[in-house]
Amino acid sequence: MNYLTANHRVAILLHEGIKGTHGKTGLAYLRYGQASIVAVIDAECAGESLKQLTGIPKHIPIVSSVQAALTCDPDVLLIGIAPSGGILPDAWKEEIKQGIIAGLSVVNGLHTPLAPNFPNLNPQQWIWDIRQEPSGLSIGKAKARSLVCQRILTVGTDMSVGKMSTSLECHNAAQKRGIKSKFLGTGQGGIMISGGGIALDAIRVDFAAGAVEKMVLEAGNDYDVLWIEGQGSLCHPGSTATLPLIRGSQPTDLILVHRAGQTHINRLPDVAIPPLKQVIELYESVASVAGTTDEIKVKAIALNTFHLDELDAKKAIETVQETTGLPCTDVVRFGADKLLDFLLNN
Repeated sequence: MNYLTANHRVAILLHEGIKGTHGKTGLAYLRYGQASIVAVIDAECAGESLKQLTGIPKHIPIVSSVQAALTCDPDVLLIGIAPSGGILPDAWKEEIKQGIIAGLSVVNGLHTPLAPNFPNLNPQQWIWDIRQEPSGLSIGKAKARSLVCQRILTVGTDMSVGKMSTSLECHNAAQKRGIKSKFLGTGQGGIMISGGGIALDAIRVDFAAGAVEKMVLEAGNDYDVLWIEGQGSLCHPGSTATLPLIRGSQPTDLILVHRAGQTHINRLPDVAIPPLKQVIELYESVASVAGTTDEIKVKAIALNTFHLDELDAKKAIETVQETTGLPCTDVVRFGADKLLDFLLNN
């Protein structure tokens, strides 16, 4: 169920998330969300320029607290941070409580649900706890392979390299061409943006592939192309999300997402990322078994070049194209049309 609409006025709680490492959800909503964003809450960056800090071309004030954000007249507080372990500091919990007392509805992507703690909301007030397991799940049975639509899954060399952004950029580009296209969210950020999907990391592992399959089957007959938001990485020793996405969606094509120049798993310097050609072979091998009827290929590379200037970004893209023999671009920086042309015609 989508609680957010384009008519809502949203304040995003993003303490230490603009410059830190746990603000991916809020920053994604800033870039792709449909509702009007009236304030960003980050005490560390209050008063600074959002555009200069993030590269997101929006003029939205950064304020120090929920209390300060109330002067911007929001009606929804979106929790855009995901600290390690999903545990919020007590001071931030108190701010959320202040927002609810002030009448704000809440979008919560944390593992801990908030709604049970606030049973007496105003009639027009709601709390959307996104990370909940859907009902009626079963194990995966490779049923998605029977669909005639194209199913394009983003996979990565690491976590948090841009799989959701890649899927959204490609979906948006396809829609502009009049293609019957749908983005399927599988994490809290993607669900907030699109209004639907499954929170894969809230689903018991035995039913994860079945949940993906159910989501894909429900959409598959109504669209020509499904863009399935990737999660995790087969290269990451702590990731369990990628395999059920492959099994459940039975993808027709894969896009590999990689951060330019990254050689090891983030914060795990002893875990090397193999050369891209080996990673491609790994994903193609895994995707081409367990129910598939065709050989599944990585069709393109989406390169995250946010940390590079434009000249170095273009050089990095050229190098990856030469190394892999596949089309490559940074879809956020340069647009998705180059990848879309290849994906929809090959």
